[in-house]
Amino acid sequence: MNMEKFSDEWGPEKILQVYDPETGMKGILVIDNTALGPGKGGIRMTPSLDIEEVFRLARTMTWKCALAELPFGGAKSGIIADPKKISKEEKNNLVRAFAIALKPLSPSQYIAGPDINTGEEEMAIYALTNGNLNSCTGKPANMCVKPGEKCGIPHEYGSTAYGVFHATIVASEHIGLDLKKARVAIDGFGNVGSFLMKYLSDYGTKIVAVSDSKGCIYNPDGLEYEKLRQIKAETKSVINYEPGQILKNEELFTLPLEILVPASIPDVINEKNVDKIKAKIVVEAANIPVKHEIEKILQEREVLVVPDIVANAGGVISSYAEYLGENPEKMFETVKEKIVKNTRLVLEGAAKAKIPPRDTALKIAQIRVKEAMEKRRRAHR
Repeated sequence: MNMEKFSDEWGPEKILQVYDPETGMKGILVIDNTALGPGKGGIRMTPSLDIEEVFRLARTMTWKCALAELPFGGAKSGIIADPKKISKEEKNNLVRAFAIALKPLSPSQYIAGPDINTGEEEMAIYALTNGNLNSCTGKPANMCVKPGEKCGIPHEYGSTAYGVFHATIVASEHIGLDLKKARVAIDGFGNVGSFLMKYLSDYGTKIVAVSDSKGCIYNPDGLEYEKLRQIKAETKSVINYEPGQILKNEELFTLPLEILVPASIPDVINEKNVDKIKAKIVVEAANIPVKHEIEKILQEREVLVVPDIVANAGGVISSYAEYLGENPEKMFETVKEKIVKNTRLVLEGAAKAKIPPRDTALKIAQIRVKEAMEKRRRAHR
């Protein structure tokens, strides 16, 4: 990565590459900005991970935490591996080796969490190996900092999706769309996509398409959540759902619908498919699913985009609730309150200024980070 291209007044403060010859663990940590607090960001495990991707994700966390008014900075980390090609024991060993490598910086400067291909089990391993339960969030519910207190709030509770759900409600209201009459497609059926489908289905919204790594299942009459969840668990893919038409993943982005939710990997909406999107609203449930220049194209086409730093902040808000030792009920209340407030703030501000919602969100976040950076500079003089 060309650091001159990506370094700016905000960061990154640290880029760390680690390697463990015994396990073959290759990992990356980017701490972008800690003006508001220790860098917060999950650990993802994918074979294609590189420094640029981790940096982009860390910068996203800087703005996300600032926008949500949390005392966290921005960071992200990852292990370069394909979980599908290694055993569970090998995966756990990689996480242990990564935790040992990051111990000098975690939790003093970096607090980990779940991300793609990591969850509560991996967070338990990370915390126990690190020796400090505050070194990560998203831990199992029975892991406690103080004896007798249950303070783990795993992301398997669906906090990120709960925030995306409420952001979708606000966005629909913003353009006068009846969400119960809308057609929705969800790209990705992992932790976020699956929970989001449940929340939307319970609300009465029709989900017409869902995809995973094997392909996309499409039914214009709607898909049943419980049936799809069971099919996914039994056959390892949503494409085995019936009745439905099996499509290629890229075809999901061209379907006739009102709301499109990218909830999988980075850059799924790009220069190849942006002009084919028919949705009125794009809600970014995944991190960095759309580059900024592509968002501007959607804006010009009058497609409302709710950016990731607004829509999917439920995960890091949940992390803060866990960090404070709050219970899941209080966590969900906080996620709803902050997501609704910030989504309205950003969408209304963008409409008034006639600029993309991300530009509005960034202005708010940058002001908060800059004030914290100035305060830190004065304290060190």
